[in-house]
Amino acid sequence: MQSFMGWIGGKRVLRKTILEQFPQDITRYIEVFGGAGWVLFGKEPGDCMEVFNDADGSLINVYRCIKYHPDALAAELQGLPHSREVFLDWREQTEQHGLTDIQRAARCLYLVKMSFGSDRRTFATAPKIAGNISASFAEVQERLRKVIIEHLDFEQLIHTYDRPGALFYCDPPYMGTEWYYQHPFAREDHERLARVLHSIKGRFILSYNDCPEVRELYCDCAVEPVTRINSLPGAPGKDPTYKELLIRNY
Repeated sequence: MQSFMGWIGGKRVLRKTILEQFPQDITRYIEVFGGAGWVLFGKEPGDCMEVFNDADGSLINVYRCIKYHPDALAAELQGLPHSREVFLDWREQTEQHGLTDIQRAARCLYLVKMSFGSDRRTFATAPKIAGNISASFAEVQERLRKVIIEHLDFEQLIHTYDRPGALFYCDPPYMGTEWYYQHPFAREDHERLARVLHSIKGRFILSYNDCPEVRELYCDCAVEPVTRINSLPGAPGKDPTYKELLIRNY
């Protein structure tokens, strides 16, 4: 199953490799930094508890609206124009008091759909139709039917759901790319995440960029380098590949 949206750092390319490393005996699955949900949507539902979380409240509101009010959200998206003026106006309206959850979700999806690289900042000039994104809402709603949707800090989430049979998949903002994301994530948060993951009763699999700082934080874990084609345009002659790490405590 495909994700219904783009997102910075989405795991469309790597999800097959990630899913192949999932243990078979888990009793609960927790996606800590959910984003576009590529791994969740690629995973078979099964019988275990599933939890989807993200620190971005606008994003989590989108998931909740699709789960509980997909038709209303689809109606709100219909007819929205491919307009630089609308995009820039909504991008600057960070305060959304007075809007319903449906209106907030539609604005978030519009900014994602109409932006370059799904960054919600840069208007994409290629013609796009915002309403088209709702075509997959029925399938997404069904997949989310039994999924618990949370909006928590990662440390609180992990402490809440940690059990011996738990598997946490973590895809935090990569070191050096934190500015791409609208929710702050500092160097201290990378260190805090490592401390929390090293203390859990369950298991974790973590995706990160390959850099010395990350390797040092997880030097006692299983670390597998992986390489993919970089989806972002680079300078002529620059290496088109991007090196990442999959890190496990099992």
